[in-house]
Amino acid sequence: MPDMINLTIQLIAGFVGGNAAGELLKDYDLGPGNMVAGAVGGVVGGQILQALIPAWAGLDVGSIVGQVIGAGAAGAILTIIAGAVRNMVACK
Repeated sequence: MPDMINLTIQLIAGFVGGNAAGELLKDYDLGPGNMVAGAVGGVVGGQILQALIPAWAGLDVGSIVGQVIGAGAAGAILTIIAGAVRNMVACK
């Protein structure tokens, strides 16, 4: 069951991180795509960080905070990357 909780935390944190990145960096805003890119980035980034830092796999407060920060940042990063790629394709 902890895996489902971790996945949910990663989805939500990535979702929030993606939306925040889209709102703060208008040049990289994907509109509704911020949610998708953020959620995907949150899960992928969260899973990678969990594999690299096994202490983040538990359900104590420290691991949950670490997952929220890591997944939120990963969601924001993937949103920015997707926005940059979209901008590059639109310029051609």
